[in-house]
Amino acid sequence: MALWSLLFALSLPGASLATAPAFPFPPAPADCVEAQRVCSAEPQCEALYRGLELCAADAAVAPLGEQVASECLERQDTLLSKHPTLLVCKCQRGFRREEQCLRVYWTVRLLPGEDELEVSPYDDTQMDSRMASLVAASSYMQLDGENQCLKAAQDCGLYEKCGSLRSEYVLACTKRIPGTVRCNQHKCHRALRRFLERVPEEYSLGVLFCPCTNTLCGERRRKTIVPSCSYQEMDGLQPNCLHQQSFCRRDDLCRSRLADFLQNCQPSSLTASGCLKDSPGLCLRAYAGLIGTIMTPNYISNSSADVSLWCNCEGSGNQWQDCLRLQHMFTHNTCLRNSISWMGDPGSMPADFTSPPGPPPSPLIQEDELLSNNHLPEHSNNVVVESEEEEDLRRPNEEVDEGGQFNVIPMYSERATISNLGSSGTGGAASPMSKPAIPVLMVLLLVSASLSWG
Repeated sequence: MALWSLLFALSLPGASLATAPAFPFPPAPADCVEAQRVCSAEPQCEALYRGLELCAADAAVAPLGEQVASECLERQDTLLSKHPTLLVCKCQRGFRREEQCLRVYWTVRLLPGEDELEVSPYDDTQMDSRMASLVAASSYMQLDGENQCLKAAQDCGLYEKCGSLRSEYVLACTKRIPGTVRCNQHKCHRALRRFLERVPEEYSLGVLFCPCTNTLCGERRRKTIVPSCSYQEMDGLQPNCLHQQSFCRRDDLCRSRLADFLQNCQPSSLTASGCLKDSPGLCLRAYAGLIGTIMTPNYISNSSADVSLWCNCEGSGNQWQDCLRLQHMFTHNTCLRNSISWMGDPGSMPADFTSPPGPPPSPLIQEDELLSNNHLPEHSNNVVVESEEEEDLRRPNEEVDEGGQFNVIPMYSERATISNLGSSGTGGAASPMSKPAIPVLMVLLLVSASLSWG
């Protein structure tokens, strides 16, 4: 277990590789795929790694016997002592080789203890340079009385990639499996992850964490990720949270996203943000990373920003406290609560937080160009104006309507969600195309009058 203690020490904030002189560690975390490639070039390292792969495969089927487990751990210690890069390597969330990288990361960490689940496999050293997008997301979310979640959805619709991928996941999460009233949750999860990984965070997190002051806005926010498919069971029965976590830990991606959340949303009373790592941005990204996994969380009601997993602690037996601890990481987490509040109120950002350079202008300034190109995102055939969407949200709060269709926020087309098209249902300004009409008429009258006087 000395090896795992060393790993945990290296993961702590402010920890330096210089504190462990036993191995010549690299100055920065290497990519696990690259670390494994270097290992495979050496026959001894390759043999040890392949042996660990067999150990991991056996452990996934059934608990290893005492002798086999001892042999596997001895092989692991030998491998990591000769190739310490594999011990400190990290992965990038959303990258093309993410799942391959995570497979390497967990293979060399065979039989982890409970503490190791709270060590994130993701490299967050570049997070500071990406905080600008989070600052941008919160900068225009001011509680001025309008439906901020509707506005966030409209802004998403104006950006081609956001509108297209959002329509893609809505379609995947509402399309029923032939002959049933159920959705394909696997496809729904995959489409949700694509949206959150490929859309800039000022749009994706803006849709997820838009601030609300009324239940209509809150209902839109709660239904953003299509709860009837993304995390709820159609029979309405909640699973046990520890069982849910157990299934999650058998999947490299889910286990990694959960570990990332447990590390980056760890609460602390000693920091201004309430987070142990004192970074609301890291916590929000880690929370969003869980969406699209079996541990997908969501808002619990339309009247608050409280979130929870879709599970309970019934039947936990002597693991009741462990189950409550997992639940409370969502329901009673000061770090997570403050981070979500920070998105709606940038002024609540910790005083010692230094904002990065400002982000580029919002794509809202490209509205005229989008209209002139007459471009619509994929799957945008359900054209609805804002007034129709508001009416849809006032319907009874049911996950499946009488016709068996999933009751979700409809898909958006860019042209149908621009707030200033001048529709009587939107309450917005007049259409940009209608503004020149009066000045042009005045010019024509003046020209006609001058000709008659001449």
